[in-house]
Amino acid sequence: MALMLNTVQIAGNLTRDPEVKNIGNDRMVASFGLAINRKYRSASGEQKEDTTFVEVECWGRQAELVGQYLTKGRNCLVEGELQYHKWTDKNGSNRSQIRVLGKRVHFIGGAPQGGQAASSSSEQVAAPARQTVPDYDDDEPPF
Repeated sequence: MALMLNTVQIAGNLTRDPEVKNIGNDRMVASFGLAINRKYRSASGEQKEDTTFVEVECWGRQAELVGQYLTKGRNCLVEGELQYHKWTDKNGSNRSQIRVLGKRVHFIGGAPQGGQAASSSSEQVAAPARQTVPDYDDDEPPF
């Protein structure tokens, strides 16, 4: 029997404001990019930094929350799975991309400096982060 697992966790900063669309029947989709930095030492001992750019797509209520609370530069953690997309662009070229289908997005840190949050109340800003954490009964173990 073969083992197959498609799970990914990434954390980084948004490269742009999320693009949220209503695609009909009250279905929402949000897409945004994440920049993930990695610091390392080269073989010669020189300190280097590398950045990986990843496209993320979220659906439903998660898409609404992402559009409402995340902006360019904000830090977040995304849990999800990898998806392969292929399409033909307007020039007729075949294109492909691996994206992360975000199942859960955790908003890290407070509201960005500059007051870009939807509300000045820290209670309302913190609400989406609580919605990404499952609720467990105290009587039952969380597994």
